[in-house]
Amino acid sequence: MRVAITGSSGLIGSALTRSLENDGHEVVRLVRRAPRSAGEAEWDPGRQVDPRALAGCAAVVHLAGAGVAAHRWTAAYKKEIRDSRVHGTGALAEALASLADPPRVLLSGSAIGFYGDTGDRAVDEDSPPGSGFLAEVCRDWEAAAGAATEAGVRTVLLRTGIVLSRQGGAAAKLFPLFRAGLGGRLGDGRQYWSFIALRDHIAALRHLLEADVSGPVNLTAPHPATNREVTEAVGRALKRPALLPAPAPALRLALGEMATEVLASCRALPTRLLDSGFRFACPDVESAVRAALTDS
Repeated sequence: MRVAITGSSGLIGSALTRSLENDGHEVVRLVRRAPRSAGEAEWDPGRQVDPRALAGCAAVVHLAGAGVAAHRWTAAYKKEIRDSRVHGTGALAEALASLADPPRVLLSGSAIGFYGDTGDRAVDEDSPPGSGFLAEVCRDWEAAAGAATEAGVRTVLLRTGIVLSRQGGAAAKLFPLFRAGLGGRLGDGRQYWSFIALRDHIAALRHLLEADVSGPVNLTAPHPATNREVTEAVGRALKRPALLPAPAPALRLALGEMATEVLASCRALPTRLLDSGFRFACPDVESAVRAALTDS
């Protein structure tokens, strides 16, 4: 099938593109510059999207957004984080709604930040939104996809957890630290990190393109682990000790407001994904870390 993807140069987008193309599907990369090949189409997340770029697509996967951990959270960068998600999703959803024959499915990015800090309490897709900056961004981000839903496009909201991969993303920064003997828990390490192996994330996206599922879906492994358990698993896999914790005050000094999210706990369960028949290759932290170190 023909699939349009935003954020195709990122960790998840590039892996999904390879997976689809390897199986013979046609991918249209929506890029924010002049197209350089027949497989690209230009879009502007801050403005209207030309519906012609989406014509003939069976599905759209929307992954674009400013990196949450790319910069310190100044007021200006927080605005960029929000606007890149909310405005881009709204423009894309409205373009889909304007098509006489729209794609049958939209997979639209979100995050488990929707739930806020849940402590030890497990949450799934039926749980209410939390509070805090990322929770508010996720709530507005998901709402921005409403035009596509109203137009009859099956819309899946991808509440993604921490993607474990050495190829990129925030978690990739852990591995060089551990190799250098500088790894350890963050804060007291008791906060839950709801993770997912990259290979499972891509398999889940492929599954959701076809499965009869709509609305929010948690893309997290079925056995969330604490930060201490994740960092200890990384240490064991790399045969390096996890002895150098980063105290909460030091994280707040180094990261500013973003430290609140790093130290927050979210024990998210993939109830809808499991109910739809999806099975994880890496359901626990040990297998997910091993996959992160071996996937190419």
